[in-house]
Amino acid sequence: MRDMKERPRIAIVGGGPGGLTLARILHARGVVSTVFEREASVLDRSQGGSLDLHADTGQHALRLAGLEDEFLSVARYEDQGMRLFDRDGVTHYEEEGGAADSDRPEVDRPALRRILLDSLPSGVVQWGRRVLTIETRDDGAFELIFEGGHTEGFDLVVGADGARSRVRPLVSRAVPAYTGVTFVSLSLDDVDERHPDVSRLVGHGMLFALGDNKGLLAHRDANAHVGVYVALRAPEDWASSRSLDAGLPDETKTKLAANFPGWSPRLLALIHEAGDRIVPLPLYALPVGHRWENRPGVTLLGDAAHVMSPFTGEGVNLAMIDAADLALALADADDWRAAVRDYESKMFARAEIAAAGAAEGIESAFLDDGLERTLRQMQDRRANPSAA
Repeated sequence: MRDMKERPRIAIVGGGPGGLTLARILHARGVVSTVFEREASVLDRSQGGSLDLHADTGQHALRLAGLEDEFLSVARYEDQGMRLFDRDGVTHYEEEGGAADSDRPEVDRPALRRILLDSLPSGVVQWGRRVLTIETRDDGAFELIFEGGHTEGFDLVVGADGARSRVRPLVSRAVPAYTGVTFVSLSLDDVDERHPDVSRLVGHGMLFALGDNKGLLAHRDANAHVGVYVALRAPEDWASSRSLDAGLPDETKTKLAANFPGWSPRLLALIHEAGDRIVPLPLYALPVGHRWENRPGVTLLGDAAHVMSPFTGEGVNLAMIDAADLALALADADDWRAAVRDYESKMFARAEIAAAGAAEGIESAFLDDGLERTLRQMQDRRANPSAA
């Protein structure tokens, strides 16, 4: 029997995990979409480090996408550990990486993106397509105007384009605000052979060292790689005003370490032994409870809808479950506009809870008693993992 459902022309702006998950689940259910990604290719830039995918969000979305086996082939269940240190290097909390009751396996961002890309037919993802503006047409559809002057029309535009979304202004005036905390990203390669003390310190999972309203964070990735974040309460322009010059890595690492007087040398090795790639990352967040009045033909998912601090690790998981909910709503609906409204209502409620937790997490970690607060959170999570 011929499918009589009205199928919108769908543009997905942004080819990160959220946008690709949406495209994949739509494709698996016979719905056509096009992903516009501003990067020139999958190799255009570094995709970052490791992600932990939660059972009821990120992993659930991959099951709906029919990609569970592909995910399991690259998931690192052994790297779910967590360690909490004070500034003296004393351990206050430790959770083994391969704990039997843990179900937040790690996966490297490039591996996750490759799984999703490989599941899509050629041509679904359009590379090097930077959206400059979006205009409303007389018939109620939307015209995407790309760098270079090319235009295309669509009935539904989904903003999956991150914190600085070009789609968001169509539905909301909100812009992400600086959280007051800046991360500086560093990394160590071949850590087991070249940096064995750091390897033992980090273990198999995530390390937090907190004190003096600041922190050192590290996470183990695949292939003996460790990512490091130097976390400081600082003015928004701190990185530029303090001349953290990526062209002078040794000098810059010395300046970063100087922010941690009296800290254990084995913790400061995370800075001193890092490689030369140094990237300041001021952290931004949309207001907790951010939402908008539904506008037919436009919606958002992931960071475009609810960017929040990385504390609690919900970002990619929310983006993927947003995508799954929207895809299923669109595929099953007789009225796709009503389906988008229903998706937004569900997404708003879920995101508000997560954003409140992320805001509380980043605020409490970098206080005088941040170590004690974070310790309580970790103990509560271990005691009640289903509530995490």
